Amino acid sequence: MADLTDGRGAVKRRIGTRLWLAGGWLTLLLLAAVFAPLVAPQDPLAQDLFLTRLPPFWEKGAEAGYWLGTDSLGRDVLSRVIYGARLALVVALVAGSITCIIGSALGLMAGFLRGWVDLVISRLIDIWMAFPPVLFSILLIAVIGPGLHSIILAIVIIDWTRFARVVRAEAMAQGAMDYVASAQVAGRGRIGTMLREILPNVLPTIVVLLTLEMGIAVIVEAILSFVNLSISTDDPTWGGMIAEGRASVYQAWWVLVFPLITLFLTVLAFSQLGEGLKDRFDPVLR
Repeated sequence: MADLTDGRGAVKRRIGTRLWLAGGWLTLLLLAAVFAPLVAPQDPLAQDLFLTRLPPFWEKGAEAGYWLGTDSLGRDVLSRVIYGARLALVVALVAGSITCIIGSALGLMAGFLRGWVDLVISRLIDIWMAFPPVLFSILLIAVIGPGLHSIILAIVIIDWTRFARVVRAEAMAQGAMDYVASAQVAGRGRIGTMLREILPNVLPTIVVLLTLEMGIAVIVEAILSFVNLSISTDDPTWGGMIAEGRASVYQAWWVLVFPLITLFLTVLAFSQLGEGLKDRFDPVLR
């Protein structure tokens, strides 16, 4: 019994550590993005051809005030990484939330109402998932034009099926439970049962999916920026910085490495936050 208690305690500590680390990084990134004009050491758009490809502060030839060096146009890498976090987090929060609302609503209706509603939504999901997501997003941006709204719209159009499929399965499982039958016997209508009985029990799964979707949204935005289909090329984006750094990786490796590390840590943080929340909501571990 003591071994079982110790094992549960160790699992809870690992979950707590995972949540703290992921939440800490995302909080730090959010604060840096919100207060970018205050914390960024330089103007991210300012160019100085006399300061091109300066190395980070610990290498020989570094310049004071340019902590992570400069790119081929003399722009400060640290400032551009900080300002790039603004776009990444806006896309993650807005696109993730809209995708969550649309996909969860459709999945909830399909899984609980069943019948023709489930048939129509399920066939729509099957058709939508036949398109390769990355190519589909590039095609959408090419048609509707680059820009923040276009990126968000492309992510929503592509990824709503992820929520719809999972929430549909969860709603079907919850709909077979005795408490749902009891609510209907007590006189509660189908819509009331779906919103007051099914939704609260599916909500933990939706929250986990939302955090994972935010990480996916960050990746999609970086891919579109990498192929120059995001916002204006002058505005700092992590994908754009990676694309620029790839061309000069042997002369100025820091232009590629620092935005790549930031992107990796951000996506990893969203993923670990989702995994930690999934474990925290797990009734067996709880």
